[in-house]
Amino acid sequence: MSDIQVGLTGLGLVVVLLMLRVPIGVALGGVAFGGIWVLFGPRAAWGILSDIPYDFSAHWTLSSIPMFLLMGYVSYYSKITEGLFKAAQVWLGRLPGGLGIATVAGAAGFSAVTGSSLAASAAMGRIAVPAMQEHGYRPGFAAGIVAAAGTIGSMIPPSIIMIIYGVFAEVSIGQLFIGGVIPGILTALFYSGTIAVRVKLNPALAPKVTSQITWSHRLRCLKDVWPFMLLVVGVFGGLFSGIFTPTEAGAVGAFLAFVIAGFMGALNLQVTKDAIVETIKGTSSIFFIAIGAALLTSFLAISGVPAFLSSLISELELSQLELMLLISLLFVFLGMFLDPLGCMLLTLPVLLPVLEAQDANLIWFGILLVKFLEIGLITPPVGLNVFVIKEIVGNKVPITQIFAGVSWFIISDLFLLALLILVPSLVLWLPGLVS
Repeated sequence: MSDIQVGLTGLGLVVVLLMLRVPIGVALGGVAFGGIWVLFGPRAAWGILSDIPYDFSAHWTLSSIPMFLLMGYVSYYSKITEGLFKAAQVWLGRLPGGLGIATVAGAAGFSAVTGSSLAASAAMGRIAVPAMQEHGYRPGFAAGIVAAAGTIGSMIPPSIIMIIYGVFAEVSIGQLFIGGVIPGILTALFYSGTIAVRVKLNPALAPKVTSQITWSHRLRCLKDVWPFMLLVVGVFGGLFSGIFTPTEAGAVGAFLAFVIAGFMGALNLQVTKDAIVETIKGTSSIFFIAIGAALLTSFLAISGVPAFLSSLISELELSQLELMLLISLLFVFLGMFLDPLGCMLLTLPVLLPVLEAQDANLIWFGILLVKFLEIGLITPPVGLNVFVIKEIVGNKVPITQIFAGVSWFIISDLFLLALLILVPSLVLWLPGLVS
């Protein structure tokens, strides 16, 4: 077997192991270790296994991951963002599908303090699904809205996916954060439009809210938004103005979340314990998978697979648009079976050299990648956001109804994805202003 054949065999083996539900970190790292053993023997395999995990984990930029997670969990357990949904519910409730649109707004706001789609889905699922059902929303429609809205967490900064992509692609995480702002807003607008159109076509999905809400009540509800606004302005104001870096922003955000929760009187020992435990669990899981991907990257690079595939694609003489369409199909397929982090880390070692050979803008591709992964979060049969919502609603809503509920949002996402591919300035305009 040649080195390239060993590398391609290893890549195929990873896909098989993942389809068999072997843990992602184990599959990536185990195949890499075995492949290097085959190529260079046990000494090289053990040497790489002892060096790469430390070298990767010691990357300073990655220290922002536990900090952003801590900020998100403190915000969740102390209910810093709960007032945002209530205010959106009061202000938007009388629109067609108004509670659903308020859920999208609330999910976008929660995403701005968590960086995690699954966390946004879990939080909004507990708050919004019961509220919509109380107002007569069809169960599958309500659950589908929350599952789709939760995906915004990957796009609106701070995004854990963007941080890891930035480290692997060696591009500015700050530029990625800024590049995700317009696509994140567009995602929320597309989802809101989808809800409004669906309700207009089929009013039975979401009965119109008939209760009268006074302007004084609307204005009073805005007072409950201050904790969220203070946290967002504190973190993103400092980040985008250059007062601190994206890495430092995580620590600032976590500190601010604790201060705000304390000022609200919502900080106690249980909240602190729950937030820290969830942060440790989340950080451990992310790093375990990422270290496995770093090992796989080294194995594939040594075997020559990325260079081989890059030259193969170059011989096809694909345009950048044709290449992006091919990559889109790849991610739509992989998103049906793999979780977002595993999907990204499995493909980056192969795709980055190809994209660099095409002289593609890696900030632009990073945002497209996030959109690919967002779609995968709600695509059957393994749409993780759908299963998060299913766990929350229990037996009240069959899983098939939730997947039916998100189907329209998948179509909406595909339209937006096409727009981002055809008009790169939607991603690159804002980063260009602050570069």
